[in-house]
Amino acid sequence: MLELLYGHSGDQFLGKIAPSLTSRILAQGDGWTVADVLCTAGPRDPAFEERHSRFSIALVIAGSFHYRSTTGHELMTPGSILLGNAGQNFECGHEHGAGDRCVAFRFAPEYFERIAADAGGRPDFRVPRLPPLRATSPVIARACAGLLKPDLDWEELGIQLAARAVQVAHGLPSNGNSAPPSALARVTSVVRRIERDRGAKLNLGTLAREAGLSRYHFLRTFQGLTGVTPHQFILRERLREAALRLVTERALVLDIALDCGFGDLSNFNHAFRAEFDASPRAYRLEYGWERVRKLDTR
Repeated sequence: MLELLYGHSGDQFLGKIAPSLTSRILAQGDGWTVADVLCTAGPRDPAFEERHSRFSIALVIAGSFHYRSTTGHELMTPGSILLGNAGQNFECGHEHGAGDRCVAFRFAPEYFERIAADAGGRPDFRVPRLPPLRATSPVIARACAGLLKPDLDWEELGIQLAARAVQVAHGLPSNGNSAPPSALARVTSVVRRIERDRGAKLNLGTLAREAGLSRYHFLRTFQGLTGVTPHQFILRERLREAALRLVTERALVLDIALDCGFGDLSNFNHAFRAEFDASPRAYRLEYGWERVRKLDTR
């Protein structure tokens, strides 16, 4: 559904302004803002040095890019979360694919530090990224729905996101990724292949062949760059798409499950409940529009 090429957090540019980046404020308040950030840069466009003017937490909704900061460098993919400290310089490169989009939250230092203290975590980030994880799937799905629905409480979601990011990042290693450019290009190509057709029957052998690697080397390289296995990445792509459709469409749960690549309703219900701690119907009732509440009685 969200097939536009989505972008990174871009706070302040140091020097030339990148014409490929646009930002639309979704909501703002005392100490926080959230923006829909679209980037159309590609392999021929130079990377621009930027600076996080505030603490930044950007949810990658679509597309991919390479994020480099003083805390490391990582491949950003759909479902991953970009982390930036106030005053930190960074670059985002698109050497292996064009375009990306993010929902970017920015917090004033005192606002963020209070959340971090209340959540029991550090007042800064020591890692540049959170990979697509079950712990962060619910907030990403809600942010995707918020782009299409007018009634999301963005401040509430931002606080939940910041607290979860602080807690999860505290347990991750701080080493940057050192994969060669050829590996980054291969994995980026596969990520975009998955994103183009989430419902396709994709197995490890098929993806490894597309990447030109053995199953073993592809699995190791993909997990090293994205932070999750190919199976976990595909599953979470499908579940986020299903969660979005549940709250924005009138389609039956069964039809959504099949369209998103699940073979039967039972497997879909089990995977959805494990990811979002709610059944598809309960999720729709809590976050969906009123007119879909009487549609599905499953």
